[in-house]
Amino acid sequence: MDVVELLPRLHLLRFPVGQAYLWRDGDELTLIDAGPAGSGARIAEAVTALGRDPRDVRRILLTHFHEDHVGGAGEFAALSGAEVLAHRLDAPAVRGDVPGPPPAFEDWERPLHERAARLLPEGDFARPAEVTELSGGEVLDVGGGAHVVHVPGHTHGSVALHLPEHGVLFTGDTVAASPVDGTVIPGVFNLDRGQVLAACGRLADLGADVACFGHGDPVTAGASRALRNAARGRPDQGVAGLGGG
Repeated sequence: MDVVELLPRLHLLRFPVGQAYLWRDGDELTLIDAGPAGSGARIAEAVTALGRDPRDVRRILLTHFHEDHVGGAGEFAALSGAEVLAHRLDAPAVRGDVPGPPPAFEDWERPLHERAARLLPEGDFARPAEVTELSGGEVLDVGGGAHVVHVPGHTHGSVALHLPEHGVLFTGDTVAASPVDGTVIPGVFNLDRGQVLAACGRLADLGADVACFGHGDPVTAGASRALRNAARGRPDQGVAGLGGG
């Protein structure tokens, strides 16, 4: 797992498939997504390497139920005692109560999904003991007030997290960036691509300067423009050079 400092208070944690983010508020840490199964111990090691204790992570915000984002949540929550939060529409799948609905694949997406699936551990994973359900519109005690934005489309319960005081936006898989050239695009493997395009526009309207995606390099300046162009079908260039996720 790679650990990359994006801002003094923000680190990216990159896994073989997907990535998570660690945000610091004084003595408290917040984890946005948790990687695939087997990532819990690696996240704990990364937190320790940054000079913090895993118990400093007070919450894990899951942007959606897909296994490359929630597979490590139960493991790390057990290690750290962190609260796990997810939207109420995705929470049953996060808990393992029901299977999540499969994406409506476009033909060109199928080989991409098959390649990604081969990199993920087989079988089920440790589920969080408890999941705090969100509805969207909440303001969390993170970064001076982090707004939970419900952005259905990738999954029914996909959420983004916006820190307006810092101009930082965590998009989950509603938006992505190419690992090859940093091009910012609407997310793939969606339930409803039309909803995803609409969500890209809504996220662009938040005016964030920094956008952190579930896959691909974050945009560290001018994120709102990049998101707006992606929503309009005119992809912009992200910040290349950090590698793909």
